[in-house]
Amino acid sequence: MSKTFRSLDGVDVKGKRVLVRVDLNVPMENGRVTDATRLERVASTIIEISSKGGKVILLSHLGRPKGRDPRESLKPVAAALAEVIGKPVAFADDCIGEVAQKAVAAMRDGDILCLENTRFHKEEENNDPAFAAELAKLGDIWVNDAFSAAHRAHASTEGLSHVLPAYAGRAMQAELDALGKALEAPTRPVIAIVGGAKVSTKIELLENLVGKVDALVIGGGMANTFLHAQGVAVGNSLAERDLAATALRIIEKAEATNCAIILPVDAVVAFHFAAHAPSHAYGLDAIPPDGMILDVGPQSIERIHAAIDDAATLVWNGPLGAFELPPFDRGTMLAARHAAARTKAGKLISVAGGGDTVAALNQAGVAGDFTYVSTAGGAFLEWMEGKPLPGVEVLKIR
Repeated sequence: MSKTFRSLDGVDVKGKRVLVRVDLNVPMENGRVTDATRLERVASTIIEISSKGGKVILLSHLGRPKGRDPRESLKPVAAALAEVIGKPVAFADDCIGEVAQKAVAAMRDGDILCLENTRFHKEEENNDPAFAAELAKLGDIWVNDAFSAAHRAHASTEGLSHVLPAYAGRAMQAELDALGKALEAPTRPVIAIVGGAKVSTKIELLENLVGKVDALVIGGGMANTFLHAQGVAVGNSLAERDLAATALRIIEKAEATNCAIILPVDAVVAFHFAAHAPSHAYGLDAIPPDGMILDVGPQSIERIHAAIDDAATLVWNGPLGAFELPPFDRGTMLAARHAAARTKAGKLISVAGGGDTVAALNQAGVAGDFTYVSTAGGAFLEWMEGKPLPGVEVLKIR
């Protein structure tokens, strides 16, 4: 997959000013970074360019500021990044203008500089060509290493490609390679697991997947909508009953493309949405009218495991039940561990992404055993929906 994109392979960065778009939009609490995962992901690109004598100039956003806001300054993030990469990271109080230009001019080969939050300027999100040109004055080449921001056509994620030579960073390259193996040119059979609360947020995703995968497991609250559409009484469960026709349309499309839809055949039901609420497994023909489906049942788990066993490639987005409330995390935990074991045994390529999915895999203790876990959130979802991502399109070899 990465062969279709311009990467850093063979690029001479020595003495060059390299503008690197990274994703430093990390969770903060009291001015401290609480999760350094995204910093760790971009470390390899930064260290590689620095060690080859390039001047590394980092561009990123943090949060959604309306103008300059000290609470969303990247300064503390730059300090945290320095700890992760084991090298000093200088900081400039703006990303354009005299302040930024002086900071860049003071750099020596191999130095690393983090510029202030690009979103302090409204022109960033407007993809203003004049703003992109101001950023471009600071660099000789542009490297995009922020797949998680690639679904946005902003000045630092897309606009710079029109004024500077553009390349994919190593984290971007790894993401594109993994995603290519998952859906673009996969080893078949391919199975997708899609869960979460609502069908309404994943209609485009489901419609794209049924045309690309061999089997689609639907879990979480969204499975209740499909069950309801098929005439199953789902009691007091979360279900978007007004989307029954949409669910049936997706099932019809799956039949037309020979994609097997795998829905729950039994369910774990409780009468209160709370951790450790008394619960019981029921067949689908016996869901109590006042009961809530909060997880897939034991027979459903066996079916999901069998489907994973039949697959060579797995793409996963969304939990199978209310995984944040024990014991309703059981279905998600068991399926995640089963997929991880198949991956470790060399029998499965497993790619997962989305905030709840990453949290669930971490909870199951298997995130490190999957082939690739994307932290990209919205960009991962849009890619799964089959949408072109502006920050990726500009890196393609034409």
